[in-house]
Amino acid sequence: MPEPTSGFLNSTRLLFDLQRGNEIARSLSGCLEPEAIARRVTEGMVAEFGCTFARIWLVEPDRTTLKLVASSGMYTRIDGSFASVPMGAFKVGKIAQNGIPFLSNALADETWVRDREWAIANGIRGFAGYPLTAGGDVVGVLAVFSRQPMAPEFLEVLQSLCATVTIALEIALQHQQEKQVWLQEKQAWQASPQLNANQSPLSEQLASILANVRPTLVGTEIPLSVSLTCLFLRAAEILRDMQCLYCRLTYGTASISLEAMTSSWLPNALDRSYPSPSPLSELLFAVTCLGGRLQSDAGVDQRAVQVLLTVPYPGCVLGPRLHVQCGLPVLQMAFTHLAYLAGLTLCETATDVTVPILTDTSASVESLSPLLWVETQTQPMPKQARAKLNLSIVPAQLRAAVEAVIRGETWGFDQKAETDTKQLSEREQEIMALLAQGLRDRDIALTLHISDRTVKFHINNILAKLNAKTRFQALYQVTRNGWIHLRG
Repeated sequence: MPEPTSGFLNSTRLLFDLQRGNEIARSLSGCLEPEAIARRVTEGMVAEFGCTFARIWLVEPDRTTLKLVASSGMYTRIDGSFASVPMGAFKVGKIAQNGIPFLSNALADETWVRDREWAIANGIRGFAGYPLTAGGDVVGVLAVFSRQPMAPEFLEVLQSLCATVTIALEIALQHQQEKQVWLQEKQAWQASPQLNANQSPLSEQLASILANVRPTLVGTEIPLSVSLTCLFLRAAEILRDMQCLYCRLTYGTASISLEAMTSSWLPNALDRSYPSPSPLSELLFAVTCLGGRLQSDAGVDQRAVQVLLTVPYPGCVLGPRLHVQCGLPVLQMAFTHLAYLAGLTLCETATDVTVPILTDTSASVESLSPLLWVETQTQPMPKQARAKLNLSIVPAQLRAAVEAVIRGETWGFDQKAETDTKQLSEREQEIMALLAQGLRDRDIALTLHISDRTVKFHINNILAKLNAKTRFQALYQVTRNGWIHLRG
């Protein structure tokens, strides 16, 4: 233990003590247990510096108390009267609360000492306490007791050592948290009815298929349905045959995706103009049914192919809920995919009467749930339908229909004129916009660089399509419903 000196710091002694502190720090290498790290430090303080005893307390998660985790030297028990120290109590608690190092060579005279007679009887003169600080927060306190006086530079030694100890403790605590999460996930995998207890996680199964690639994993793995697992495993087999160069499995907040790069040239999986099917074509139907997307890009030089397979989690809560129950398989697939694109949450069953049902069959009419009817030529629309859909609907319209039905409103029953308006050609829409601005036929002809006769021909077609007797009735329809926008 260094003797106290007056005046300047003893640089030679300081360097010697720093070297001994480094020996303690090196002993922490490879240790991932917080208690073991603390014990190595306290044992090192006794062995290297001749301390009477040394202790380390760690701050509890609630930050109201400190827990004694290691004690070496004269006292080795950690379940005594100082096993738990309130934040701010005694000198250890004050160091943790204020983050200020402290050194004293008159321990028996300190007012905060609970048992002065104990210090005198055991000849304990020196005390030094140093906070273990990480990111501005005190996570623990190292305290040493000595029968010999301590030099002021000893706090410099503790500063250097405690910086290393804090890093080691941070790594160990993080390791413990990750280990706990892993154990919980393992238990969830084993308890999941969707997976066999002996079945390994998807990332490990992908690694066994793509043995030469070493797939990377991003995010925390969760149990998947059998259909999703089979889809990704089959995709991995295809990628392997395509000489896969890179693969990454990502668990996002709402979907799981598989990103890969292969050395084989591959046309866009959705490009119907390509004469021969791509190796991934067999996955398209399953991906679409599950509401996912399959994309591929061969790049400009066509030497490498990027593949991205993304599928939402089953039952993932995205937006308003919807149950799709169509009699025609093609409609079931189409509206399932459309619902995912619209950001809706698909429910597998219709047990909750508050969840709307989208259907094209009378088998669902008896349900008490709100009904969204898909118009076909096979069955008439039931009276209780709250929304009327057709095959030209887009994702935004589907979501608007579902939201309207949930609010108790109807949707799509007054859209005949709007549907007719969509049948207007681009030229006819231009003419209607110019008519709305007050232009005469000749002015319209000059503006569009066509003849007066052509203008009249288009207007007659518009009247027929809108079932209007005059151009003013036609203008009234399109402007009232906002199908064209007037220029200010």
